[in-house]
Amino acid sequence: MSVNQVSVFLENKPGTLNHMTEVLANGGINIRAMSLADTKDFGIARLIVNDVYEATNVLKDANFVATFTPVLVYTVSDETGGLNDLLKFFTESDVNIEYMYAFAGKTRAYMIFRVSDTKTAEKTLAAKGLKSLSQEEIAEV
Repeated sequence: MSVNQVSVFLENKPGTLNHMTEVLANGGINIRAMSLADTKDFGIARLIVNDVYEATNVLKDANFVATFTPVLVYTVSDETGGLNDLLKFFTESDVNIEYMYAFAGKTRAYMIFRVSDTKTAEKTLAAKGLKSLSQEEIAEV
């Protein structure tokens, strides 16, 4: 059974991503998973949300361009080779994977961000009380 992913086209400028997440938060939409791909002028946020139809409605009301894409979601065992074991089924079935992303955690969701200046961003966010995880801490979550 497929799941509807919401793809949102975003102008590549400061604050656009925050505006999209604010619109979703104000609409009562919970983002379960997210992937962000960019080009020079625009980005595409790919979202798995709790209510795909309401998410699309609130995004369109806020003048975002949002579309549905069917995707497949599978459980991957949290052990060495877990992803490899699942991917073997795709290979054996001659299924090509265009892109993939994940969400995981024991009691929390974890997001990984790529920013233009990692050290400055980390310092700025630490000043606001946020602590980025170290490589060692990531291994424990």
